[in-house]
Amino acid sequence: MKVFTGADPRMGLGDVGAYARRVEAAGYDGMHVSETVHDPFLLALIALQSTSRIVVRTSVALAFVRSPLLTAYTGWDLARMSGGRFHLGLGSQIRQNIEQRYAMPWAEPAARMAEYVHVVRAAFETFRTGTLTPFEGEHYGFTRMQPYFNPHDATDAEMACPPIYLGGVGRRMCTVAGEVADGLITHPTGSSPSFLEQDVRPALAAGAAAAGRNPDDCELVAGFQVITGETQADLDTERERHRRQFAFLYSTPEYRRELERCGLGDLREPLARMVRTNDWDRLRELVTDEVLDAMLPSARYGELPELIHERIGGLADAVTLPLPADPSRDPAMADVVRRLRDLD
Repeated sequence: MKVFTGADPRMGLGDVGAYARRVEAAGYDGMHVSETVHDPFLLALIALQSTSRIVVRTSVALAFVRSPLLTAYTGWDLARMSGGRFHLGLGSQIRQNIEQRYAMPWAEPAARMAEYVHVVRAAFETFRTGTLTPFEGEHYGFTRMQPYFNPHDATDAEMACPPIYLGGVGRRMCTVAGEVADGLITHPTGSSPSFLEQDVRPALAAGAAAAGRNPDDCELVAGFQVITGETQADLDTERERHRRQFAFLYSTPEYRRELERCGLGDLREPLARMVRTNDWDRLRELVTDEVLDAMLPSARYGELPELIHERIGGLADAVTLPLPADPSRDPAMADVVRRLRDLD
């Protein structure tokens, strides 16, 4: 099983390089960079320039706030510069954020995402060969590329096109990933064993079958949630961090299904009200230890590889695990990464 990690979305640009070097030194296969308060492609550029081995993947860059051709230009440049270590991860976001935060129009996301990926792939192939590979769909068309605007050069013919991953929560987007993507990155709220087995895997298989693909050609990366640390004090600190994050995540309608799956559907509306009114004083009242235990596994580093393997081994091809906040804990996490690979 491959192991990736993310980064604090508020990390300053000047800190990204050192953090990426820590990720590489700890033995991770790669690093995910998100789109929150910084441009993910800028973060990816810094991380790639600061490392020599790991994959750097946007997880995820928002597709519908960008032209697919501009996304392809950036992805191609990052892949070429890094010797193929850049992976393009794309996501749709929710309607309110697209319309109200990004001031962009909204359309049905699943079909639109499939076409977006087709355009990006067509652009990549155009850049690789130097000859236009056109695509025409209902939402997007890519039918023009003058030589002056084509970044192709003689060395590109042997270059592999950057892999494209989709971030998915709903069944329809997971199905699209099975149809058109090289991989799917699940949201932390959609990475439980039951969700992967009953929702995600069948959707990927259905999409792959519809496109005449092998489902194994779409790598499944589980955005695994776990309370972990080297000592009991570490676990206690992480528990409080997850308690606050839990309230934010599960107050979002799109992420509530796992609450219902665990018999905690009655928490949906109280969590939403608490977040709307910033009533964080009620956090312990709502997100009790019993709730956390029902939703999130907990294990020290010494037990973590076996726990992950037991829960999602055979369901996911890769997993995301946090790099410790304290760099002195990096060797312990490096041992977790190594042992998790050895369990395959």
